[in-house]
Amino acid sequence: MEHIIKLEKVAQYNKLKGVENQHPLISVFDNSNAKALPNNTRMHFGFYAVYLKAGNCGELKYGRNNYDYEEGTMVFVAPGQVLEINNSEDYQPTGLVLLFHSDLIKGTSLAKNMSHYSFFSYDSHEALHLSLKEQQIIKDLFSKLEYELSQSIDKHSKSIISNNIELLLNYCVRFYDRQFITRENINTDILSKFENLLNDYFVSENPQDSGLPSVGYFADHLHLSPNYFGDLIKKETGKSAQEHIQLKLINLAKERIFDTEKSISQIAFELGFKYPQHFNRMFKKNTGYTPIEYRSLN
Repeated sequence: MEHIIKLEKVAQYNKLKGVENQHPLISVFDNSNAKALPNNTRMHFGFYAVYLKAGNCGELKYGRNNYDYEEGTMVFVAPGQVLEINNSEDYQPTGLVLLFHSDLIKGTSLAKNMSHYSFFSYDSHEALHLSLKEQQIIKDLFSKLEYELSQSIDKHSKSIISNNIELLLNYCVRFYDRQFITRENINTDILSKFENLLNDYFVSENPQDSGLPSVGYFADHLHLSPNYFGDLIKKETGKSAQEHIQLKLINLAKERIFDTEKSISQIAFELGFKYPQHFNRMFKKNTGYTPIEYRSLN
């Protein structure tokens, strides 16, 4: 029967895996030497987790497409997220695991920069796939963390550990950028679908019924997490997904403002604005004119 295990401390996870507690706030270990987690279990995390899977990752899907990398996979979990374990009975864990609590990095540059690592909010099917060379870089950084944990704790330990975690995550940012580039065909397909969804949204009754569309709305329809979708759009086009939505709104507004049989308030409502003054502010911010001024000029 499925049940939820609430993991607030790193030590609780270590106990499930049969791993020694070297530090109360961080753990680094080889998964192949640890026990498999209970099957049909959901785990609620109270700390960060980084997994590097070894060997064949099995079948993973990107939207409706299979991933084309099999050398290795990295998955990232943030505090508050839930992982579901559904492995086969003969499953043997492999790879490397890094767990660290937010208390470990308080007061460090890493703590200030954690919000930049948006991949901690990606879905598991948006994992990072590494080449063999990239895997070796990550493994070396895991080894440095393992070495540091094996030494006596001193005044330098916190900064060295946090700096190595930050370096590892920065490499992951680089590797994700590479992954976005090497998946150009898939990304182009997603961009095309995004444009179609944008067009379909504004020719339907959705704006009047549901208001302005969110980035999450399009990400959901493309079977992607909002953060992954937003990062993909930004890296492919140089504009954020929100900027694309706003640009679409402005272009539609410019067209519809020419219809003098409709009031500005009616046009605003048809585009999904609850209050006309919000529409007026957005339009002037982007064009330099109020809707009425724009109508008069043209």
